[in-house]
Amino acid sequence: MGVRAKFRKGAWWIFIHHDGRRRAKRIGDRDAARRIAQQVRERLAREDLFLPRIDGESLEQYANAWLDAASGNLKASTVRFYRDNLRRHVLPLLGARRLAAVSRSDARDLIASLRKKGLKLNPIKGIARTLSTVLSQAVEDDKIAANPALRMGRYLRRGDEPKRQIEPLTRAEATHLVCVAQRDFPRWSSWILCALRTAMRLGELNALQWGDIDWNGRFIVVRRNLVRGVLTSPKSHRERKVDMSLQLRDALAQWHRVLATRWMKKGQPMPDWVFPSREGAPLDERNVRHVFTRFLKRAGLRQIRIHDLRHTFASLLLQQGESIVYVKDQLGHSTSRSPSTPTVT
Repeated sequence: MGVRAKFRKGAWWIFIHHDGRRRAKRIGDRDAARRIAQQVRERLAREDLFLPRIDGESLEQYANAWLDAASGNLKASTVRFYRDNLRRHVLPLLGARRLAAVSRSDARDLIASLRKKGLKLNPIKGIARTLSTVLSQAVEDDKIAANPALRMGRYLRRGDEPKRQIEPLTRAEATHLVCVAQRDFPRWSSWILCALRTAMRLGELNALQWGDIDWNGRFIVVRRNLVRGVLTSPKSHRERKVDMSLQLRDALAQWHRVLATRWMKKGQPMPDWVFPSREGAPLDERNVRHVFTRFLKRAGLRQIRIHDLRHTFASLLLQQGESIVYVKDQLGHSTSRSPSTPTVT
């Protein structure tokens, strides 16, 4: 038998362990917690306090209920991220466990199981973060006293995992990629130039509309993001302005004329999207990734991610003497920390 009063997460709790059963209750101040803990000890000693065996809410029940309630406040992409991680990885292993019984060893077991599946470090970090987010919310809801999945960094690190090297395109490679797109993929040449010259994210490019472009001021307002077909706000939840070079402005103006002519021939109004599909809908991100792979193969360049075009943008600007603050503003970063730009020879 054990009854303890402890301070956890800004409040006092009493923890009861009796006859193989555990209970935790948030009390308030220290004196009240100690007084009630002593009363519980005395009643248990007299055997006039019965602690019923209650199965309690499972992790799956709580996580699903929380995510349903939080959907109105979180971005659609964030909800999908949490839901996918829970459905595919967390709940199959821990979903049936009582919420109050989830332990630190359970969090370690989850990480170990993900490693056995062969997942890479970043997805594992995201899944561990998902579990921790759910349990942190459970603490806020007074369901549990503390989050057992906090600060799992030591279990995520492995000495035999090489750190991914970011290799942005050089200026010559970027110029070559644009030339290949203009020659072999003319329908996509404005898209690839816009990606290189603005560092907009894939979803931001696909969500770009003609009304977002200020032709006289030579800038684009990034207002929205498209994630798996769902329009949402940019990643930072803030609009931002990105500058247009003369080359990009002229290329987009020419692309506008091409689209206007194409849709006039169809007898239909031109879509609002700057880079629409042939049917006039926003581009599908999977198709864009497939086409980008073809770009690189045709250009004879190494395979990189579309996201690495942002690193290319940052690297080239810093090389030509632009300030980190300016580059950060163009990228839409919330801090003035250098945007993970490697040294480029």
